[in-house]
Amino acid sequence: MTPILNLDDVPLAARAHGETFACESGQIGAALGAERLGCRLVVVPPGKRGWPLHSHFNNEEMFVVLSGSGTLRLGEGTQPVRGGDVIVCKAGGAETAHQLIAGEEALRYLAISTMNEPDICLYPDSGKVWLSAGAPPGGDKARRALDHMIRLGEDLDYWEGE
Repeated sequence: MTPILNLDDVPLAARAHGETFACESGQIGAALGAERLGCRLVVVPPGKRGWPLHSHFNNEEMFVVLSGSGTLRLGEGTQPVRGGDVIVCKAGGAETAHQLIAGEEALRYLAISTMNEPDICLYPDSGKVWLSAGAPPGGDKARRALDHMIRLGEDLDYWEGE
């Protein structure tokens, strides 16, 4: 396998949810055989978001904006982004939750991440938490021993059901 892939040759798959979320994305890291480094090409149509606002507790992400412009939501703030910007989102809680929103033109970027597992993702807008183990986020879903989304607010006693 050659360790080179041109961005023009990355096969993109479309995904959408409702009126807010839409993108095309394609795996780069996995296609090149990377095991501990994830990378995908993402194209978000004007005015859309690729993913909900979220943070990883065990993975860092870096975004390299190739073209377009938009807005980065980070924690409770927002910042404009444009082609040439490089963004780092550290692992953590609500203060590191992030989301890229395309502006008046498509936002095209590389999403690069560590591939640590297990991972826990917090979704502050919807009050959800995702628990994942067995394969890293973005990895082979069939290998996941744990892949569970829960809503915050239901606290169980340690001995509940034992």
